[in-house]
Amino acid sequence: MSRRVFIIGGAHTPYIGKGHPDFIWKNHPDFGKRENPSLEDLLAKAVLDAFAATGADPEQIERGYVGNFVGELFSKQGHLGAALAGCHPALANKPMTRTEGACASGGLALACAVDAIRAGADSILVAGAEMQTSESARVGADYLARAADYKRQRSIDDFTFPALFGRRSKFYQERFGVTGEDIGRAAVKAYANANKNPLAHMRARKMDLATAAASSEKNPCFLQNAEYAPYIRMSDCSQVSDGASALILVSEAGLRAMGKRESDAIELLALGQSVSSLFVDGDPTELSTVKHAAQKAYAATGLNPGSVNLAEVHDCFTVTELMMYEALGFADPGQGAALLRDGVTEIGGRLPVNTGGGLVGFGHPVGATGVKQPLEIFRQMKGLCGGYQVPNQPKVGMTANMGGDDRTVVVGLYRNLE
Repeated sequence: MSRRVFIIGGAHTPYIGKGHPDFIWKNHPDFGKRENPSLEDLLAKAVLDAFAATGADPEQIERGYVGNFVGELFSKQGHLGAALAGCHPALANKPMTRTEGACASGGLALACAVDAIRAGADSILVAGAEMQTSESARVGADYLARAADYKRQRSIDDFTFPALFGRRSKFYQERFGVTGEDIGRAAVKAYANANKNPLAHMRARKMDLATAAASSEKNPCFLQNAEYAPYIRMSDCSQVSDGASALILVSEAGLRAMGKRESDAIELLALGQSVSSLFVDGDPTELSTVKHAAQKAYAATGLNPGSVNLAEVHDCFTVTELMMYEALGFADPGQGAALLRDGVTEIGGRLPVNTGGGLVGFGHPVGATGVKQPLEIFRQMKGLCGGYQVPNQPKVGMTANMGGDDRTVVVGLYRNLE
C-alpha cells in the first residue's frame, strides 16, 4: 500500500436474537414491557462505544462508511450514511456512505475506508449494522434471498440460502467422503467459543457432537427441498441476529494525531477483493471467489497460509468453515475436516479460527459481520478477549468476509504491532 493503514480498536454491541437470554420475544418475561433495540439504536451504540473504547475524538473523523444489506426491508430504513452521521453531533456534514454487498457489506465498508486512507484521509469511522428479527423466519428468508439470483434461485426452497449451502454440503460430502460428524465439529466449536463470549448470540446455548452430527427432533433438517434437506440441520446455520460493530482506521498521521503509538494498533497489510457473477454457478465443492481474494492478499504482502496464526472466517453454514480453510490455503481440498478433528482451529490450537463463535455462535447481523471480523482480530492481538483469549499473542491475522453464495468477498491480512 502507498500509505500504511492501522486499526486502533472499536466496539461491538451484543449480538442478539432468538436463543439469547436478553432477546424479547413472546415468551420472554419482559414481553410487552420493553422492546429490542432498533437498527438506529444498534448503530449508535456501536459507534459511541467505539469512540469510548479507543479514546478517539469524533471531531477528528474525516469520513465514515456503514455496511448494511437489507435495512429497507427489515427496518423500513435506507439512507444509512445519514444515520451514521446522526450517531454523534461531530459527524454532521462529513462524508458518510453506506455500502452494500449482501453478507460482505461490512467488508466493503472496510475496503472503502482503506481506499480513503490510501487517497489521503487520516481518520475513518467504519461501522456495520443489521436488525433482522422484525419478521418471521420465513419472511426473513425471502428478504435475505435477495443476496442470491432471486429470479433463478428463489424457488429452490422457502429457505433459499440454507438450500444453496445444503447443495454445497451434498456435493462436498459426496466428493470427499466427509461425514455429518466431520461437519458437526464446526458447530460444536462455534457454540463452545460463544459460551465463553459475553457478547455472543449463542452464549447461553450448548452444543454437543452427538446433537450436531445427526438430525433429530432437537436438531431437525428443516428444508422442503428433498434433495438437499438431509445436508442442513438447524445447528449448521448461522444465527438470525441483531447487532452492530464499529472500528476506527487511521493513517500514520492519524495515529499520531490521536495520541497513539504503533503498539496500540494493528496494521492492515492488505485487502483482497473479488466479485464473481451472480448469474453463473461454479464448482459447488470449492469457494473459488474466496480463493481468488485470498491470493490477492497473499500476493500483496508476500505472506502465505503458513504465515497466518489467527483467522476470522465466514461460517454462514458449518460446511462453509471447512471450505474456507481450503480456499484460504490452510488445508488441501477436502481436508478441512482434519483441522477440526486435530484441534488445530480451537482457541488453544496452532491456528485459532472464529474464537468468539463465528457466525454460527457469535451471530450474523449481516451488515456487521465484515466489521466484526477485523475488530476480533484486533481484540485478540491486544489481549482483550477475556474468557476466549488465545494463549499465544498472534502476529499475523486473517479475515474472510463473503457475500451471497461465494459472490462478493473481502479478505484481509493484519499484523500485530509491538
